[in-house]
Amino acid sequence: MSIGNSPEDDRTFPSDDREPIGRTLQQARIAAGLSVEEVSASTRVRIPIVHGIEEDDFSRCGGDVYARGHIRTLARAVGLDPAPLIERYDADHGGRPAPTPAAPLFEAERIRPEPRRPNWTAAMVAAIVAVVGFVGFTMFNGAEQPKGTTAAEGGPAPAPEKATSAAKPKPVKPAPKPTESAIAAVPADKVTVKLTADGKSWISAKASDGKMLFDGFLQEGDTKTFQDDEQVDLVLGNAGAIELYVNGKKVSEKFEDGQVERLSYTKGDPEAG
Repeated sequence: MSIGNSPEDDRTFPSDDREPIGRTLQQARIAAGLSVEEVSASTRVRIPIVHGIEEDDFSRCGGDVYARGHIRTLARAVGLDPAPLIERYDADHGGRPAPTPAAPLFEAERIRPEPRRPNWTAAMVAAIVAVVGFVGFTMFNGAEQPKGTTAAEGGPAPAPEKATSAAKPKPVKPAPKPTESAIAAVPADKVTVKLTADGKSWISAKASDGKMLFDGFLQEGDTKTFQDDEQVDLVLGNAGAIELYVNGKKVSEKFEDGQVERLSYTKGDPEAG
């Protein structure tokens, strides 16, 4: 006599026929005709992380917040609605994390307002302008005073009887005020990344040797610049609030508010890579 499953058994042990998150993303990518490398280039999510997510391995994401952000980014890149995938991830990993601001985790120990560094470029330009102006003024006065004459005590030197345009030196023009592009000039043999915050955002920056260059918050109006011989790796907690310049050129890509971005830049034109 064969024994079958009763309706009660089906109700007690329901089958979960939902497609895994990684499998769903992988099938959508293949259907869109995209490779992992192309998805990585368009989303700036590193290739090993894309592979891991497609295998439902979220250990490389760095936590639930980053994992949810990567799922959302990859879903949009392959033409999927990210909301059902996020809900499925939350259901499989203990629910959506409470929207507790990250500020208390970092501000208590690591985040201290840094004193503004003096603008040495502007100071050097001002000094050069002063020296050039003084030299020009001295040369101008020396050329106009005729030989064999002296100024009366307490009065100006007498003007020459005849002055020709050939003998009169041209007045020295003051050096132009340095523009933002001149100040932002960077050496070609290094990678230089400059961040300006339009709002509050947590960021971290690492050099090519893994050394942590900065880990903390930028407030609105704050600016940070990082340099390395080979590569600078960034994590932007609120990418939409950051204005980014790489190797002296503004990055045209627009990020969304609240979006987490992991970025890496090397020497050369940031748009070329």
